[in-house]
This record gives sequence, C-alpha cells and structure tokens, in this order.
Amino acid sequence: MQRIAVVGSGPSGIYAAQALVAHPLLPGVRVHVLDRLPCPYGLVRYGVAPDHEKIKSLQQSLRAVLEHERVTFVGNVPVGGDGVSPEQLGGLYQAVVYCVGAATDRPLGIPGEELPGSHSATDFVSWYSAHPDAAAGRFALRARSVVVIGIGNVAVDVARILARGADELRPTDVPEPALGALAGSRVREIHMAGRRGPSQARFTTKELRELGALPGARITVDPAELVLDPAYAGTAPGSPPLPAMVRRNLDVLRGWAADASADGRTPARTIGLRFYLRPVALLERRGRVAGVRFARTAPDGTGGVRDTGTFEEIDAQLVLRAVGYRGMPLPGLPFDPVRGTVPHLAGRVLRGAVPSPGQYVAGWIKRGPTGVIGSNRSCAKETVASLAEDAPLLAGRPAAPDPVAALRAYGLRPVEWDGWLSIERAEAALGRSLGRGPVKIPDWPGLMDAARGDSLA
Repeated sequence: MQRIAVVGSGPSGIYAAQALVAHPLLPGVRVHVLDRLPCPYGLVRYGVAPDHEKIKSLQQSLRAVLEHERVTFVGNVPVGGDGVSPEQLGGLYQAVVYCVGAATDRPLGIPGEELPGSHSATDFVSWYSAHPDAAAGRFALRARSVVVIGIGNVAVDVARILARGADELRPTDVPEPALGALAGSRVREIHMAGRRGPSQARFTTKELRELGALPGARITVDPAELVLDPAYAGTAPGSPPLPAMVRRNLDVLRGWAADASADGRTPARTIGLRFYLRPVALLERRGRVAGVRFARTAPDGTGGVRDTGTFEEIDAQLVLRAVGYRGMPLPGLPFDPVRGTVPHLAGRVLRGAVPSPGQYVAGWIKRGPTGVIGSNRSCAKETVASLAEDAPLLAGRPAAPDPVAALRAYGLRPVEWDGWLSIERAEAALGRSLGRGPVKIPDWPGLMDAARGDSLA
C-alpha cells in the first residue's frame, strides 16, 4: 500500500489517519486527509461551543496526527458536485476512507417550519462558530422569546450561548459579527422543549449544570412535568437501577424545581426547561414565526409517549430545532435514505451485498450521528482493520505519484498544511487588532486570502 485518502478532517477522519499509519500491516503507507474546507478539525472547530475550551483543546491532539511525517492535510477539496468525484479519487489513491459525517439537520416535518424566524440549530451553531457557509448577518437576535426544540446537548449549547452575555464570550474565538449580535440581543426568554420526559433527555449532567451557573440567568422547571416521569420519584421495587447520568440529571432538575422562588432580582434572562411537549405547528404572524403549538404528551407505560389530546402554545419570534443530525448522500456512493448512512460491512462500502473495492467509511456516515467524540476512535479502528485485511488485493491498484498535482489539474485549489498555518496566523492577527485572542475568519474569501498569505498576518 502506497497512498490512501481519508475524506473528512474531523475526529473520525483524523482517527482513521492515525490508525492507518500505525497499523503493522500497512508499513510506510502515506495518508492524505482531504476536506471540503480549508481548515481541519471538523465539528471540533465548527460544532463545539466556543465557551467549551476544554473540548476544543482536543484540536492539539488532532493536530499531532496531521503533523505526522506520513500524513498530509489537503483542504479546499470538495468531493462530489463541482469537486472531485469518488471515481476520480479511486484513480488517485489505492483506497479511500470516507468520514464525511452527518452534514444536515433533521427536519420536524410540521406546518410553518419554513417560516422566516425558523432555523435549524445547525445553522445557529455554524453562525456563532464562524463556519464559512453560514450567512454573516443571519441572526440579528431581535426576538424577545426563543423556543429551542430538543432536549440534547446541542439544544443546551444553543440555550447557553443565547443566555450568555457578550462580555463572557469575548475571550473566545466567536467571530465579530456574532459577538456584536449577541451584545445587542433582545432575547429575554428561552424555552427548551422536548416530547419526552427528563429521564429520556439526551443532555449530559455537565452540560445541564452549566445552565444553572450562568450569571444573570434563572432556570425554571415545571414540577408538574417532572412528576409525570415514572423515573422521577424513584424506581418501583424490582425495577432496574437508573443509569448514573439519568440519576444525576434528575437530581439537578429536582434541585431546580425545589428552588423555584425568586431572589427578588429580575434576571436578565430566563431559561425554561419543558418536557412532554411535542411540536405540531409553528404559528405565523405577519409572515414570520410567532410561536409554537405543542401537543401535550404523557408516558405510555412502555417507554414511549402518547398524546393526551390537549395543546399548549408558546410565543416565540425565533425557533431553533435541535432534534438531531442526518447524513447526506455522496454522489457516486450507495446510500441508505432511511438510516442516513452508507451501507457497509465492518466499514467496507457495500453495493448491494458486495464490498466495493477500495472504498470504506468511518464515523457518522458509517454508523449514524451517535456517540461522543471518543466513539470515533474505535469506529475508525474497525474500518482500518478491514482495510488492512484487504491490503493484499488493494496493493495492486494504481496510485498517482502526486495526487495533489492531479487535484489541481482537475481545477481545484488545494490548501495544504502551510496554508492552514497561514490561516491560523491571520486569525491571531485579527484577534490582536480587536484586542482579543485569536478570532475566527467567518467567510470563504477571507479564509482563502489568509491561506495565500493575503491577510493581516
């Protein structure tokens, strides 16, 4: 084996590259980590909240892999569409591992979802994370009331960023347009709602507690909704014990419900955690979102929920849905539209029931948007083990002596590691000019100018 391409430079792609250069059956193999963006790290750069500095520091260990002598980062290389096709990549590399993640959000599928003022949480996260595909002025934050639909960590992140003051986020790498919008935010009420109960929420206890630590914000919980959950009051005799995280989450919510009295001061913002509410329509006024109509649900006794026949409406001028991610088909690869993944056998891409020679998948496009960042390591190792088993067959496939030159011949403008380092210098210089630490460049022209050295650096 001489050359392997990994498509995607998020954790799954970088862990795949790490496993490839470390595998004893692949001595001397060289790996190109391709990405559509000129910047590496995927959701660690563009999905982790800016105030989660400990998680964002994972970039340093990912960086070490990209600096390995047999690993090369090649950014600004889209695969599919106007970029390079999987068929063309197959002619440049002996094997290709696709780690393209789950690039879009799950829609609610309810009336009014398309109204102005209705957005996916993915769009909102991309905006405050300076993703170059996000429109710079998309969120003016003139709404007084916001509904976040979802009770997972993304929903908690969105609620927390909306409730934070701009001064708290100034030390982070939040781009200037987003920081300015957050400084002038009119948001006073944030409602986070899910159709299930608190014991079935997807947020972690650490994320949940961070909401209660926000200065100037008060958390509200409806005790009547908590007691609906059979797990809230404790398990029945003989029932299996609750998972530790669920038990801790319920303890936090129990404490907030017991401390419902105000301290006499008016908080800058309130965050209301709501349960057993299923969105059925977004309400409209003057052509924009004006609220959300929910059907009240209740436990059905089998772990699910049932509609009760009653409804509740919450006023809102901004609605953000955070109900999960979904993989997108890649032209030239098979795709399972139900699961939102590429069909595979231990990471080998399947066309029907037959493995496709030289094509592999890892990460969310392989298993769906599940698990935490660390889950990608074992997922990547499984895929690389399959590739290593296939190495005797793959070694006979041709590989281009200079794939980057071939990509340029296809009309692409690859950004290699030196270009990424130039972007880093430009972001540090931008931050210094604003009296801040490094600040992300939020647009394609700015990133490409920086990659060429045409910037403040």
